[in-house]
Amino acid sequence: MIVWENFCSREDTIFCGVFDGHGPNGHLVARRVRDLLPIKLGADLGTDEGRQTSSSNIKSNGEEIGSPENMERDAQQNGEYPAIFTAFRTSFLRAFHVMDRDLKLHKNIDCFFSGTTAVAVLKQGQNLIIGNLGDSRAILGTRDKDNQLMAVQLTVDLKPNIPSEAQRIRQRRGRIFALPEEPEVARVWLPKYNSPGLAMARAFGDFCLKDYGLISMPEVTYHRISERDEFVVLATDGVWDVLSNTEVVSIVNRATSRASAARLLVESAHRAWRARFPTSKIDDCAVVCLFLDTNELSETSSSMYRAMANAVEVSSGQHSNTVQLSTGVSSDATGLVTDSDDLVAVEAVPKLVTLTDLPNSASGAKQSIT
Repeated sequence: MIVWENFCSREDTIFCGVFDGHGPNGHLVARRVRDLLPIKLGADLGTDEGRQTSSSNIKSNGEEIGSPENMERDAQQNGEYPAIFTAFRTSFLRAFHVMDRDLKLHKNIDCFFSGTTAVAVLKQGQNLIIGNLGDSRAILGTRDKDNQLMAVQLTVDLKPNIPSEAQRIRQRRGRIFALPEEPEVARVWLPKYNSPGLAMARAFGDFCLKDYGLISMPEVTYHRISERDEFVVLATDGVWDVLSNTEVVSIVNRATSRASAARLLVESAHRAWRARFPTSKIDDCAVVCLFLDTNELSETSSSMYRAMANAVEVSSGQHSNTVQLSTGVSSDATGLVTDSDDLVAVEAVPKLVTLTDLPNSASGAKQSIT
């Protein structure tokens, strides 16, 4: 996962992302996407073409972004949103396309049977642009007309059982069926082989399926931040498999501090896994909580708290690593790494922050800062 404040050298812009790898080299794929996707997105946004272009004919594994099959959907999306969204959406589509091409050409990472999800949020002022690929999820914690906290799902879990996704996959000769022991989990298979059984319809990598309906084109959506909106949560499916959107919003809301919210959520998901599936391996859980600039904050706090993000990850290996981070001048700057019962603090800085080379022991912690 990643939190990058002052994205594109703009004080009002922050980029957050969560990436869930799968397959033999999934961890390597997720790490490379985490490290390069924001750079590619920033580079596109920094060009005149990225700012001004309103449409693109980039092909993403056979599906043309500007093709007739997508024009109706594009018109519907862009009709609701400000003009700035068109340029942002184009940049997201380009960056994801170039990122997948980078993976395909990479000599040292075999992505044929490995890949990663991606859910990324770009906050610029009151504009929130969300790009989603796979089955990680973004939700919004906001207040209703009665001032009650509620959850609004910002993304769709792009699984093979969604009719539009299934239609595309089957048109390209991919097969979709569930295993007898998991009848509720639809999976994508090769035309003639019962492999690989991918439980999502879109992903980076997984090039064995890219000719059979799997695509790397993200769904890109927009949300205008209002005074009722309080925070955004990005998380991998390890969280959503055991906690509902409403439960997640409630857990974040009852955290004793913003800096502890993501950690509390991961710990809650961890407990829920043990309670519901005591004999199963706990799925990876990664969380980023981005707290928004509400009227309440602007009235009661200094500019130091305009936006705050913290992030936590728990791996499914023998060691349970929890990482929590917030970055930048406009946020609390703290981080935590836990290994079993040990806890280590990590400082963050107002630069690109990536969580790499985290130790399995509590003897120290390192950050990769670019």
